Amino acid sequence: MLEDLTTAASPASWPAAYPQGYAVVDVETTGLARDDRIISAAVYRLDARGEVEDHWYTMVNPERDPGPVWIHGLTSEMLEGAPLFQDIAEEFAARLADRVLVAHNAVFDWSMIAREYARVEREAPVRQRLCTIALSKELGLPLPNHKLESLAAHFGVVQQRAHHALDDARVLAEAFRPSLHTAARGGVRLPLLECRPLKEWSDSPAAPRIGRQSGGYPSGGGYPSGSWRPSRKRPACPYPNPGRYEEGKPLKQGMRVAFSGDTSVDRELLEDRAIEAGLHVATSLSRLTSLLVTNDPDSSTSKVVKAKQFGTPVIDEAAFGQLLRDVEPASAK
Repeated sequence: MLEDLTTAASPASWPAAYPQGYAVVDVETTGLARDDRIISAAVYRLDARGEVEDHWYTMVNPERDPGPVWIHGLTSEMLEGAPLFQDIAEEFAARLADRVLVAHNAVFDWSMIAREYARVEREAPVRQRLCTIALSKELGLPLPNHKLESLAAHFGVVQQRAHHALDDARVLAEAFRPSLHTAARGGVRLPLLECRPLKEWSDSPAAPRIGRQSGGYPSGGGYPSGSWRPSRKRPACPYPNPGRYEEGKPLKQGMRVAFSGDTSVDRELLEDRAIEAGLHVATSLSRLTSLLVTNDPDSSTSKVVKAKQFGTPVIDEAAFGQLLRDVEPASAK
């Protein structure tokens, strides 16, 4: 079916710089926060041209309430006998090794995977990722939105069980193959991003555990509807913006700092430290931004692109960490 939808690139025309293999991944989780856990994972391994080699699926006991059961369908009873992440970490790693991780909104899947490996004091063997949302933008696909179901429909892939890790990974693998061939035919540079394992991270206080006899949520019910996605509200910065950062000088309280891409310190932990130092953490980049922190200044993320347009200073995570040690107080009014 897919062969009819796209003409395969010939061996001679296949870009030599393209990766030699891919791991199409989907994870279902207890929520979206940094302390949430993976409850199921699926991997479709593909060769250099997107042909399926094999697939794998497992449930994972998150050792806590499963979260939005009404979305992923996995109850406490179903997960209680599932392996812990530490029990499947080696097999999961073998499926990812030496391949580009492919996911729909890949930064989320990678972030959850990186945190799980950090918890068991290991590193996932992933060095690059490819987001199919970014790829569809590069290809200019005429999609009404960036949902997986829209990408699937564009390539005639039938989705059977939305939000089930195995079926979502299958759907994505089937949609990725024609996307990859379209990119190869057009000589499109794949939007690959670096994956940095977490060296430092922090969890929030533990959520109710699976099997808890009192004080927990109703068995099989998950969090009460609407409460599973915590809002993260930052305090307003009390200092005025002193302007742009200048190389060789210290940071100054009130400076607007934006972050882009992976960091070896958990992003929210890094943001918390910036706020504690008196900096303003910006979620987007504008002409008023004092500094962009990124370990991948050559990427095509919107923040990096805007930083180049506006001439915003750019430094890496290590340099930012050094500057955080001695932030200059705000000027007295």
